Amino acid sequence: MSDSDGRDSSGTERAAGGLESVVSALRVAQRELGARRSLRVLGQLNQAGGFDCPGCAWPEPERRAPIEFCENGAKAVAHEATRRRFEPGFFRDWPIRALSRQSDHWLEQQGRLAEPLYRARDAEVYEPVSWEEAFARIAQILNGLGSADEAAFYTSGRTSNEAAFLYQLFAREFGTNNLPDCSNMCHESSGTGLTETIGVGKGTVGLDDFARTEAVFVIGQNPGTNHPRMLSTLQAAKRRGAKIVAINPLRERALVRFGHPQEPRALLGGGEAIADLYLQVRVGGDVALLKGIMKEVLEADARRPGAAVDWDFLRTRTQGFDAFRRHLERFCFAELEAQSGISRADMRRAADIYIRAGSAIVCWAMGLTQHRNGVANVQEIVNLLLLRGNIGRRGAGPCPVRGHSNVQGDRTVGITERPQAAFLERLGAEFGFEPPSAHGLDTIDTIRAMEEGRVRAFVGLGGNFATATPDSARTAQALRRCALTVQVSTALNRSHLVCGREAIVLPCLGRTERDVQTGGAQFVSVENSMSVVHASRGELPPVSEQLRSEPWIVARLAEAVLGSRTRTAWRDLVADYDRIRERIERVIPGFADYNRRIRTPGGFVLPSGARERRFETPSGRAHFTCHDLPELAVAAGRLRLTTIRSHDQFNTTIYGLDDRYRGVRGDRRVVFVHPADIAACGFTAGDRVDLASYFRGETRRVKGFRIVPYDLPQGCAAAYFPEVNPLVSLDDAAEKSRTPTYKSIEISLEKATPLE
Repeated sequence: MSDSDGRDSSGTERAAGGLESVVSALRVAQRELGARRSLRVLGQLNQAGGFDCPGCAWPEPERRAPIEFCENGAKAVAHEATRRRFEPGFFRDWPIRALSRQSDHWLEQQGRLAEPLYRARDAEVYEPVSWEEAFARIAQILNGLGSADEAAFYTSGRTSNEAAFLYQLFAREFGTNNLPDCSNMCHESSGTGLTETIGVGKGTVGLDDFARTEAVFVIGQNPGTNHPRMLSTLQAAKRRGAKIVAINPLRERALVRFGHPQEPRALLGGGEAIADLYLQVRVGGDVALLKGIMKEVLEADARRPGAAVDWDFLRTRTQGFDAFRRHLERFCFAELEAQSGISRADMRRAADIYIRAGSAIVCWAMGLTQHRNGVANVQEIVNLLLLRGNIGRRGAGPCPVRGHSNVQGDRTVGITERPQAAFLERLGAEFGFEPPSAHGLDTIDTIRAMEEGRVRAFVGLGGNFATATPDSARTAQALRRCALTVQVSTALNRSHLVCGREAIVLPCLGRTERDVQTGGAQFVSVENSMSVVHASRGELPPVSEQLRSEPWIVARLAEAVLGSRTRTAWRDLVADYDRIRERIERVIPGFADYNRRIRTPGGFVLPSGARERRFETPSGRAHFTCHDLPELAVAAGRLRLTTIRSHDQFNTTIYGLDDRYRGVRGDRRVVFVHPADIAACGFTAGDRVDLASYFRGETRRVKGFRIVPYDLPQGCAAAYFPEVNPLVSLDDAAEKSRTPTYKSIEISLEKATPLE
């Protein structure tokens, strides 16, 4: 139940972080690891010579503190390095049907998978199987397909550069570009929007830019739960005098006040204000708000020419400004206020902060990308930055914040269903084969292809595909139509139960665990949100002798499937990961001298033309773009729902049932609604309701959600994913990027019906 409005006895909003975070992290670590193991593991987390946190992709500072992790990072590591493991006989006692009735939280809490598992055709239980038998059965089914395009190879963002590079090589030697990945469901809109406008699908800032910037706009992002280490960066910028503008429908505690857990004042209950201006935009109203801010910037410049717009930058480095200005003039402030829910006065306040700042960074996450107009959201940010030349100079630029530790790196080393011809040419020349050139299937098209029988085998390298994807019932039906599903995993999740007629689970090492191959101890590399590639080394002994590393699994699987068709020395590559990195260096630009540079403290930064104001677009300039306001109207009595994470969760992994910062305890089936909307819909706080969603004449429902009154704009609601993912239609996706619209769902509240 909701037990707090987030304020202390004086009426001040309580700070995020502080002693609460310390106690929570220590409690989880003690429960999962024990005192001695906790000290060993957490002392190596995010340290040079240690391992990279799997919890997010926020970078580490050059000078690292002895404690360089956050509460949620500690939870992620404790979950992976737990002493709990599946004992022999567990799956004999727990048939798939019985496991399917358990919650996602219960499944994840059973511990680490300890041996390969095989579900025979339509059997009710998983049985232990040897690695050799597992690979042989996978090879038999894959090689029996009518076409290589009848297989799909999915990737999670926790996969290392080395494993991801081998994985895409295997898929392409097999003969397909069907390489859907988690980027399709999160930051694909960022990559699409940025590539079209500045020529690179990544951000242009580094951590040092936050030490120089004069303003930070944080839009559609809740760093207190999703990227907690970012808060110390924001706090440092604020102390230095930078202004911070938070734009988000929910008033999130961490963006209001933050107490650094390593500072005595914070441990005593103190905290500092973070946001100088907090704009609670309506769900989907970001384009309208950004247009309003930009209109104010242009009007300020009209009053004092050259005071608000960098005209020299616009003339020499950009294209399309005149059309953009004419387009912007079409919109009046009244309609921008109506759609965004933000007054013109507040738009002017945001514009004043932006204009007065000599440099500005704009950060965002899935609150912007997972809309039908997700690409437009990102490109309006680019428009705003271009107006004052805030791209390609110190302390300024776009900063998409990735939620998974190597989701950006996976894409860099070739995980994409739409590879560029130049990449395929280099890959083929390096490994002596002709890669397929036809574009493959993204996540949404993979689900459709499985549903229609065009994809009959699904291989997942990490992740929880069945739960993370939209339209859950339809996705489950599609997976069950496959002849084979394969999951490379550390822990049990829903995707092992929503499986093909035959299913295989391959247990892999975690980030924390020692990886020893025939060439000795190995390490892997990952890329963070700011294009820094750095090493990750696990030191714990594996929880089971049966565990294998992801590179080893991919290499042995490729060897078994491809047989004499491949010229790649797969076993030689995984004997020593330096050999994999040597091949990456020869195929992927920016990785020159990889093995030496990855061993330097902090790693190295991948090159970016946009960071140096070299825009690799067809025109050689950065592009202004024009976007209409999205259609956001809902029928009478309905709300627009956005999905969110709880503070006890990482992606689809549920650590617990509390959401401390939002005052929720012991419950995840909750819906946050403005008090006026609760009354208008005929309910009271605490009522249980069903949620119905509407798209193109179709209605979807999820049952048994408790109403929690919350501070968010009228007409809007919020609920946790993955519980409400079934409400998202597979056909409701962002234009161009095809990202599912998890953050903008038309719903109604209905009287609760009994749970089945």
